[in-house]
Amino acid sequence: MLKAAALGFLLLLMLMDGDEAAVFVSVSPRQLQFFKYDHFCVSCEGEKDMDGWRVIQRRRDGKVCSEPVSSLILSGFMVSVFVIYISPQVHQHMTPLCVSAAFPETHSGTYWCETGLGANSSDIIINITTGSVILESPAVPVTEGDSATLICRSKSPGMTEFYKNDVLINNGIEGSMTLLDVSVSDQGRYRCKVRRSGESPESWLTVRALSPPHQEQSAPLLSVFTLVRLLIVGAPYLLSTIILGLIYQDRRSERRALQASWARGARRKVTMQIIT
Repeated sequence: MLKAAALGFLLLLMLMDGDEAAVFVSVSPRQLQFFKYDHFCVSCEGEKDMDGWRVIQRRRDGKVCSEPVSSLILSGFMVSVFVIYISPQVHQHMTPLCVSAAFPETHSGTYWCETGLGANSSDIIINITTGSVILESPAVPVTEGDSATLICRSKSPGMTEFYKNDVLINNGIEGSMTLLDVSVSDQGRYRCKVRRSGESPESWLTVRALSPPHQEQSAPLLSVFTLVRLLIVGAPYLLSTIILGLIYQDRRSERRALQASWARGARRKVTMQIIT
């Protein structure tokens, strides 16, 4: 009974919990584009317990992997193996998936975090290029009102042009630009071009709108999907608790009736002996 009560209390805490919204996928270095052979790690992060979360990758060919492919070069031959690195910072409960040498075919794609129960975070798209130019942009959503810096990396520096949704928005020799006081209108597809070197792949910049002041203190709302999923998970425990409770009450009633019957029989026997 105590075990069932504990499970019920755990279910209640899960219903009140909003950690799904707090979990996000992070990449280090904090960028979405890399040159071939670059190193990067993808991990699940959040403010609460991260046990059970894992990083999932969907490659461009549609194949879904839960561990990244780490490519090694041995004696002129490329060997691809699945490798997972466990972070030594156990208290953070993070399980980063690290790539020692990135390749476009195996490491470009969509990455996100999820659990075995079906909860998942938002996703990011990582591009690995064999070209000479990449765009370094924020790998996580930028909050409205903050600033965002875009850096155009080129193996051969030159005049740089920045594009948003295929429209030229900035050019110069500095190779970087900063969006001040970011608003939702700054969200979109960005790329850069370096003259005589080429252009980068596109990356999506996400802007997170500020919540109205009267909603900041309110409790996080639970999605219908999350509520249904948690009810499905908790229903067997609740049903078993009810059944066990009914069985216990029924047997207790039978025991009391049997004890009362024995007591009445004993009293009759004593009365008959006294009379005789």
